[in-house]
Amino acid sequence: MNSTSSAREALIAEALGEMAELLDRLEAVAPALDASRLALINASTELAGQVTAFESRMAGVTENAKTQAVKHIARRTDELARGALDAQKQAMEEAARLLFRTEVGPALQRVAAPLQHLADLAHRGARPWDSWLTHAATAAVSSALTWMLASHLLTR
Repeated sequence: MNSTSSAREALIAEALGEMAELLDRLEAVAPALDASRLALINASTELAGQVTAFESRMAGVTENAKTQAVKHIARRTDELARGALDAQKQAMEEAARLLFRTEVGPALQRVAAPLQHLADLAHRGARPWDSWLTHAATAAVSSALTWMLASHLLTR
């Protein structure tokens, strides 16, 4: 039994040696873990600062994008309103022309024709003797020509 107990003791001694080696390794890793933990905390703090700066830059970019979008929308709305106003103006002008051609023009012609007739009568009525004077002059010239022709024929 001596050999089993010495084998057992040898295994225990070897296990204790490995355990001591493992503890040495763990003690060596502890400062590295602390350094890694501190580096991770520093990186986290730095990242938080960068995120804050990034958020402020993104807020500025977002605000600029909103401003540009509002300006673009206002510009396009103004262009479309001007276009609609021009189209409406042209449509109204065309409707007015059509209205005058179809409704007002004939009505004005109906009103203007009697007025023109009255103006002609008034113009003729201003000198009523013109037509009688023309007739009298024609009769006088005809009579004179007839008298000259008759005297010329009788003297022959």
